[in-house]
Amino acid sequence: MSPRVSFLASAVLALSAGVASAQAVSEWRTVAPENLLIIDTAHGRILAELSPAQAPRHVERIRALADQGFYDGLKFHRVIEGFMAQTGDPQGTGQGGSDLPDVAGEFTFRRPPGGGFVSVGPNPTGGQMGLLGSMTVQTQPDAQAMVNADFKVPGVGLFCPGTLGMARAANPDSANSQFFIMTGRKDDLNGGYTAFGRVILGMEAVRALKAGRPEADGQVQGDPDVMTRVRMASSLPESERPAVRVMDVRSPAFAALLERTRAARGGAFNVCDIELPAQGG
Repeated sequence: MSPRVSFLASAVLALSAGVASAQAVSEWRTVAPENLLIIDTAHGRILAELSPAQAPRHVERIRALADQGFYDGLKFHRVIEGFMAQTGDPQGTGQGGSDLPDVAGEFTFRRPPGGGFVSVGPNPTGGQMGLLGSMTVQTQPDAQAMVNADFKVPGVGLFCPGTLGMARAANPDSANSQFFIMTGRKDDLNGGYTAFGRVILGMEAVRALKAGRPEADGQVQGDPDVMTRVRMASSLPESERPAVRVMDVRSPAFAALLERTRAARGGAFNVCDIELPAQGG
């Protein structure tokens, strides 16, 4: 058997395994503690699931800074209503960062067939819209992997409400410690900024953050809200870890949710319209 034939045979087996596993998926999955970011604020707790499969270097940076207490007490210095809330700057001006080196952009990623991705339909700009775990993404169909040398397909994170993105300067490789949480949809960020996680519980706290003035580009004056404490769940004693479950996008329950969302939105449906149910906190 030639290497190419063997490679294609492996691809078929992988796709078959993905179908078989999907048939046995339960309605809920538990978020791994090493991927559960806990942000405490005066408005309540924000819980976000990080995506190392999509942005491993940025996830590692957030984990490192959170667990050393770097983010504790830092301001939401730039908040634009209906767009995003930015934080992570020890100077509180948008000009600061940590002492760690900058992180190269991870604006796109490559994924193997299956791997938790579920398509919700074609994207008007090409490819498929869907969810990879809790992340909203645009990618290519799994079958496309068979013609690619690495047996993977390209993907890009979509900036929907709840998406966590890494802030940067004009240099695409200048991300350091600042990040933002989306409160609206902003398609022109797709492919130009790194999406590394998504809020699964606590969006009401994000939307309650004090907003800045539009004429000041969202810079918050006076008394900005702060992150009182930020930690990864894995760094906390087990007795203090929140147990969080999110609806599995491979489950029949998600398929039913998708159909209800489609019906409600009609021709205006977009993957950003999907709000994944979650439990715990």
